[in-house]
Amino acid sequence: MTRIRRGYIARRRRTKTRFFASSWRGARGNLTRAIIQQRIRAWFSSHRDRTRQKRDFRRLWITRINAAIRENGRSSIYSKLIHNLYKRQLFLNRKMLAQLAILNRNCLYMISNQILKEVDWQESATILEI
Repeated sequence: MTRIRRGYIARRRRTKTRFFASSWRGARGNLTRAIIQQRIRAWFSSHRDRTRQKRDFRRLWITRINAAIRENGRSSIYSKLIHNLYKRQLFLNRKMLAQLAILNRNCLYMISNQILKEVDWQESATILEI
């Protein structure tokens, strides 16, 4: 019997998976079965960590804003600032506020002081009316 050459489809599929795993070390980058298992694991981890990354960045932004606001020294904290921003309908998201806290802290101080000043004035006006 003559030798039968196999088709190219399976070889092409394995070549694609090897190209995906070309930077991995050891058997994970050389053996087809290990590559397939590791690829499934990598996809799962990347999906999980995309949502985790959003969560981590939000925590980082909140921490930066809170630290910058507390340095201002006017007994202002993050939760009051965000509450008053929404009350005044100033829709600055946390990412923009964190960038202000890093790059232009005086601008963030001006925003927070202006909001606190207006809120204090409104609260004192309601107290006088009562």
